[in-house]
Amino acid sequence: MTMPTPRIRLLIGDTIAIGPGKASLLERIDSTGSISAAAREMGMSYRKAWRLVDSINDDFNAEIVSKSPGGKGGGGAYLSPLGKEMLKRYLSIEKKAAESIKNDLTWFETQLRSKNN
Repeated sequence: MTMPTPRIRLLIGDTIAIGPGKASLLERIDSTGSISAAAREMGMSYRKAWRLVDSINDDFNAEIVSKSPGGKGGGGAYLSPLGKEMLKRYLSIEKKAAESIKNDLTWFETQLRSKNN
């Protein structure tokens, strides 16, 4: 059995500041330097990835993902310092949550029907 993990979605007012999908996209943008490569890795359309990035940038006081236009030299994308800090804090929240509810997660896991039967 693998330990279940909580999926945290930070809802601030009516805005989902960050959740698993946005975090995953940000991690992949950070590692690939590209919104389109990040989208491909996630099996997400390029258009949806761009909309999510624009949504993230619109929701915060400063840019989270910085973009440089494509063209002959190629474009790219990277997390701003605020973006890196936001992602680091979100991943920390997920880790702390998992650690603090470990016993409860184990209980739920033991109560689920096995899919192998």
